[in-house]
Amino acid sequence: MRVLLFGGAGYIGTHVAMAFLDRGDKVGIYDNLSTGLRSNVPEGAEFFEGDILDRTRVAEVLSHGWDAAVHLAAFKAAGESMVKPEKYSENNITGSLIIMTECEKHGCMNFILSSSAATYGEPKYLPIDENHPTAPENYYGYTKLCIEQNLAWYSKLRGMHFAALRYFNAAGYDTEGRMLGLERNPANLLPVIMEAACGIRQSITIFGTDYDTPDGTCIRDYVHVSDLADAHVAAADYIMKNKRDLIVNLGSETGISVREMVEAARRITGRPIPSVDGERRAGDPARLVASSALAHKELGWSAKKSDVDTLISSTWKVYQANMGK
Repeated sequence: MRVLLFGGAGYIGTHVAMAFLDRGDKVGIYDNLSTGLRSNVPEGAEFFEGDILDRTRVAEVLSHGWDAAVHLAAFKAAGESMVKPEKYSENNITGSLIIMTECEKHGCMNFILSSSAATYGEPKYLPIDENHPTAPENYYGYTKLCIEQNLAWYSKLRGMHFAALRYFNAAGYDTEGRMLGLERNPANLLPVIMEAACGIRQSITIFGTDYDTPDGTCIRDYVHVSDLADAHVAAADYIMKNKRDLIVNLGSETGISVREMVEAARRITGRPIPSVDGERRAGDPARLVASSALAHKELGWSAKKSDVDTLISSTWKVYQANMGK
């Protein structure tokens, strides 16, 4: 298979590229390096620098001939999307339409989207399955849902088949140590914990300690990035073989609380990791846990590396490798 990854030099994209390369596929990476790193591009992947808003460049690269496209080039900071919706509209929605249109023009009719559990919004029930109502509570989540809806129309009108993979909380690093590039300006819990362990931050803030959970802190479903990467490969195979569209959740189906993550990180790193208790953040539900039953059924996929120790230890090794840099 020849697969082109838009946003493939980023944190998740790099792991997806390695998963395709590991089984012998030809991989191209298209990235503007605004958040991705050139050093992240795995050996054996062909690199194309460019922006998804540059229609001419997108068309030029797609003209090389690809069997499938993987779209990981969306902006993803939910908070920022609420104050800069125009930035997210232009990149996430307009950029995606450019990719989709040029893919169809150049015969790349299999499309895998990095989507998000943010499409669901506040949970009405748990675990969240694919039948859960979609009512995003931030503009980022809306853009992901909008891309999915446009893909459904392209499937209906143009015959493009797609898989939308709704991630829950991506975390961890390649357990073989092949990816050492850290995310720029991370906002997710585990990188923040690692920065505190390294002394980059003085402490971490636990937002809310009075939730209706066993220890009072929020519970989230964390899925290892290598598990996510495997799902992209399985999804590409699925739509190419079955000529059917697919929307699936990708989660570990296990909840880990904020305090559990901090305590496990202290144990694994041997660092004190100071924390302070803070107020709840608006829009933070007490629990978010996925049902991945459909991914099990259709893709034969399950989270194999998403236990808390693997998540933390694989991340800590990368931060240790970067501490002197």
